[in-house]
Amino acid sequence: MVRKTFENEIQQLKDEILLLGSMVEQATLDAVEALKKRDLAWSERLIIEDKKINQKRFDLENRVMVLIATQQPMARDLRVIASILEVISELERMGDYAKGIAVINLRMGEQPLLKPLVDIPRMAIKGVDMLHRALTSFVTEDLEVARALPKEDDEVDELYTQVYRELVTYIMADPSSIERANYLLWAAHNLERLADRVTNICERTVFVVTGEYKETRTSFDEMGEGRE
Repeated sequence: MVRKTFENEIQQLKDEILLLGSMVEQATLDAVEALKKRDLAWSERLIIEDKKINQKRFDLENRVMVLIATQQPMARDLRVIASILEVISELERMGDYAKGIAVINLRMGEQPLLKPLVDIPRMAIKGVDMLHRALTSFVTEDLEVARALPKEDDEVDELYTQVYRELVTYIMADPSSIERANYLLWAAHNLERLADRVTNICERTVFVVTGEYKETRTSFDEMGEGRE
């Protein structure tokens, strides 16, 4: 009976992780779309709504603590619980990246975009797709997907590099455009970091299933090439 209760609680937590993930996915897509359309009111709403993501994280963490206190998990159960806590934290940070893009839009004020957004929305769509599949693999403990998915981070990195190079050409042609270029680079960097955190979720899935923890990717920041 106790075991059944524990398994039910774990399943409920996984369901809530999927819900939190969907909140982050939508916030990311909305933040980029608001930037693309220079919709300041939309960005203001997104910043406020980020509090819901934060609260969801804290609520889930509290439920995990209660589970630990009441069920006394051992061995593999502890791996699952530790990984759930890690994934919850990763999702909250991804929500911060979406909020950061909303903040960028507001900081730009009434300035027009330096250029129409093409690759940044592509980064958002790819990152959100990776996140959705990573969370599904975590919940279902799909080892194959968890091991394969991090390789797709290369696509996001390539888009980031493309954004960077294109913005540099704008700055070289018109040095006064550096501020507007930096805003877009900041937005792109947030999306690049989101994809990096997706690989962290995949690593946690592998850890749950195999008991082994191994980093699967190296981010720009770890190579000294990115900016936090």
